Amino acid sequence: MVLNRKTGAIRVKRVFVAFDAGRIANPDGLRAQAEGGTIMGISRALKEEVLFRGAAVASSDWLTYPVLQFNDLPEFIDVTLIDTDHPPLGAGEVPNVTPACAIGNAVFAATGVRIRELPLTPDRVKAALDAA
Repeated sequence: MVLNRKTGAIRVKRVFVAFDAGRIANPDGLRAQAEGGTIMGISRALKEEVLFRGAAVASSDWLTYPVLQFNDLPEFIDVTLIDTDHPPLGAGEVPNVTPACAIGNAVFAATGVRIRELPLTPDRVKAALDAA
């Protein structure tokens, strides 16, 4: 993770994922699920936020609901699949939730500032750093 302290912008450059879903029937499919879910999780952690204008939802399309763009993707994603003799557990949406925790902990390790509200937008990160 790279954190620009002047702007509050966060860039995830390298991701390491270990994935245990029990016995693996389709390693390529599971790896794709882990990569895709991880990217979705990074997007949710850094950008995705429903905006409101009063009580009305203001995020009505892809222009007003920010998501990770191709140029924001990590340069490297390494997925290690843990194949066991346990019954298949399924992959589902598990990789979507872990990136926010990892990024939040990386911000804390780099700055000593714990940010507990997502997404970790540049404005939110900058405000937390300035308040510390």
